[in-house]
Parts: sequence; structure tokens; C-alpha cells
Amino acid sequence: MMRLLLALFAVLFALTAPLAAEDTMPPAPYAYRQLDDPALEAKAQTLMQTIRCLTCQSQSIADSDASMAGDLRSQIRERIAAGEQPEAIRTWLVQRYGDYISYTPRVTSLTWPLFAAPLAILLMAGLLLRKRFGRSGTA
Repeated sequence: MMRLLLALFAVLFALTAPLAAEDTMPPAPYAYRQLDDPALEAKAQTLMQTIRCLTCQSQSIADSDASMAGDLRSQIRERIAAGEQPEAIRTWLVQRYGDYISYTPRVTSLTWPLFAAPLAILLMAGLLLRKRFGRSGTA
């Protein structure tokens, strides 16, 4: 009898655990509200289009409905309203969350091989093709 009660409790817990994970916090102040100044809002929108939502599959925070994206939208709008430049905000976000957050990757000592590899592959392919087809004309 005790095993049956424990099994039922485990099933009940497994079914109700996702409810506890729901976000009960209210949205950030500027998550769904635009800035009053259209020029500042345009700066914020431009930046938000280039920042990746960390909880979604390759969606920008401007397009995402995730609560974390709303928090980031609000932080960006608040910082722009306070006079901070978009590139300074991007730098802060990259320092805080890593390079993955930005759709425009930076060339650093860690990422330069990612930019150089396609060029090296194209160069090697060109040399192989030249070697392969360059000799066929002389035979």
C-alpha cells in the first residue's frame, strides 16, 4: 500500500512540476512598451534585431516572447533612454553572456580560425583543381 502511495505521489509530482517552473514575475517595464522618443526607440529596435535570444532557437530578442528576451529588451531600452550608445550596450551584453548573444560575431584570437577556414579551404580547392586540370591540357 505504501509503495502504491509513493508511486502515485511520484506521478503527481512529475505532472505538476512544470507548473512550478512557470514564470510568475511580471514583465520588465519596457519589455512590451516602446520608448516615447521615436529616435531612441529606433536605436533600440536596431540593436534588438542583432541580439540573439538565449532561450529560443536563433530568434532575435525583438521577435521572441520569452521572458528573458523581454528582460533584455527592457534593459536595452532603459540604457538607451539613459543615453548609452548601442555599441556600448552590445559590448556589455557580450561581456555578460558571451559572443553567442550577438548575430554579428567579432574577430578575436579565439574566433579568427572560423573566419580563416573557409578561405583556406577555397585556396586548397583552387590549387587542387589547378593541379588536376592544368596537367590534362599538356598530355
